[in-house]
Amino acid sequence: MTALHPRRGDDPAPPPTPRTSPSPHRAPGHRFYLSVTVKFVLSVLFALSWTGASVWISLPWITDLSRLTGDPAAWIIVSLVAFLPGFVVALLSLSLLLDRQPPFRVSNPVTPLTIIVAARNEQDGIRETIRCIGGSDYAGPVTVILADNGSEDATARFAELAAAEADVALLVVREPAPGKSHALNTALRQVTTPYVITVDADTLLHREALRRLISRLESSPADTVAVAGAVLVRNSRVNLLTRMQEWDYYLGIAAVKRMQGLYRSTLVAQGAFSVYRTANVTAIGGWPDAIGEDIVVTWKLLEQGGRVLFEPTAVAFTEAPTTVLHFMRQRARWARGMFEGLRAVPPWRQKHRLAGTISGIDFLIPLLDIGYGLIWVPGLVLFVAVGNTAVVSVWALAVLPITLVIYGSLRAFQSNRVFGPLGLHVRRNRFGYLTFLLGYQVLCSYASLVGYVQFLAGSARRWK
Repeated sequence: MTALHPRRGDDPAPPPTPRTSPSPHRAPGHRFYLSVTVKFVLSVLFALSWTGASVWISLPWITDLSRLTGDPAAWIIVSLVAFLPGFVVALLSLSLLLDRQPPFRVSNPVTPLTIIVAARNEQDGIRETIRCIGGSDYAGPVTVILADNGSEDATARFAELAAAEADVALLVVREPAPGKSHALNTALRQVTTPYVITVDADTLLHREALRRLISRLESSPADTVAVAGAVLVRNSRVNLLTRMQEWDYYLGIAAVKRMQGLYRSTLVAQGAFSVYRTANVTAIGGWPDAIGEDIVVTWKLLEQGGRVLFEPTAVAFTEAPTTVLHFMRQRARWARGMFEGLRAVPPWRQKHRLAGTISGIDFLIPLLDIGYGLIWVPGLVLFVAVGNTAVVSVWALAVLPITLVIYGSLRAFQSNRVFGPLGLHVRRNRFGYLTFLLGYQVLCSYASLVGYVQFLAGSARRWK
């Protein structure tokens, strides 16, 4: 089984020597500069061209399907299972090819910062979390606030012991009202530093994570209000489910965040590991009482006209769900959180049109899940069981080489541009990779569909 981790017994490789860029948007060595808007337009045009070619190629399929379902239904089915996914994948692919993240202009920041760790009954893991913070190579002063959200165990005591051992400045605040947002806001009132970072109680920071996260913030334009770190799986050796999630975090989630970061509109500065400008978070009232509190707070920051970026080399490792039930509940919460964000800050209220366009793509995500979960999967079952090719046929095999090329490119980027400089490597996880490619989306789509139904029905919220 595999996991992502530093090489045991070795210090991570030293970071590459930072270079000075003449512009915060242009990397040296490039003879011409494409603006972010131009890159987005090119990516959209490429995605539309790809979709147009797909429509032309698919006309015989639509004709055959229409004999069974009628023309409107045939077009809807093929659009949901082929055209729409193709458009999104093409948009993502060219965006990533055009992504040229500028080097750090500030390589060794020293600005004081505060880390909030919201915790409830986390005595088993909180010591390791605090120790990793204490082992950071960040040169500036760091204060940790443990926001104890009504713990009934020894979370606070264990955190204090770990802080004393690791020489970490720790402040414990207690918030009895259940809900992560309440704990975060109680801690926020104690923050006096310009930057505030949130770290989940089960998340371990790489020793360079803080430095790289703040370097990206201070190397970016002044209106950058938050930067999301890269969160990866630390417990992938547990079972097949965690093996698949390892690849999802390492490839899928990281790729989407890279695309959004390119367009200065990372849609989730996730609570597991992100930095915010304290004044900006305070100005919008802190974290809202929502399942997706990190989603909503990010969208509110974007609404104020700020940029939210992503730093792929600021790496943290988190505990992924180990049971299907826990996984389904987590992804249902994520889906509900996305809807909460759309309701709280609709795309048309975003100050920057590009941010509104990127957030508007989230309206397409439920359609993708409907197409995959309610059309593609049943069609695949019919194909395998009785040879029915109405929805899925041998032409579906053409998707596999494209998928392998895309994920192969993402693996090369992560290996060469992220893990290499950090002294990390990926242990072999071939079976997990294969099942991730072939079956993982089934779980994700059905969990998301459950979340959408729960949101629309107004079901009671579950925090764990």
